[in-house]
Amino acid sequence: MKIQAKKRCEFGYFHDITTRWMDNDAYGHVNNVVYYSWFDTIVNQFLISNQVLDVEKSEVIGLVIETQCHYFSSVAFPEKVVAGVAVTRLGNSSVRYEVGIFKENEDIASAQGHFVHVYVDRSSRRPVSIPSALRQILESIQREAA
Repeated sequence: MKIQAKKRCEFGYFHDITTRWMDNDAYGHVNNVVYYSWFDTIVNQFLISNQVLDVEKSEVIGLVIETQCHYFSSVAFPEKVVAGVAVTRLGNSSVRYEVGIFKENEDIASAQGHFVHVYVDRSSRRPVSIPSALRQILESIQREAA
């Protein structure tokens, strides 16, 4: 099955990212590991900006249990990119985020993937139900899974 690049309209929240010199690898484009960092950045920036995550004090935190990325076109420093995120599955204690990486003025993703959090009690690290305030924010960017 061939994966198709998504469009911006398939995402519910966006955050600008500036590439850095160190993001490029020996082949002259952003290294694959950087994309995973961008996935983590957009998800956590969304949660923090909506005041449902305090990285130092929240009693419930999300742990990454799965991530994947598909690449469609090269991105390189000094390009600006925009990361988009949507929720495509919202369970009792887990959420699947879809993330798209777009060149600044393009409508089709240069890369896209997913990122799964399981929400756990910070102390015990045991799964817990997603708190209602967090669930409400996640529902605000929920989209149909493709």
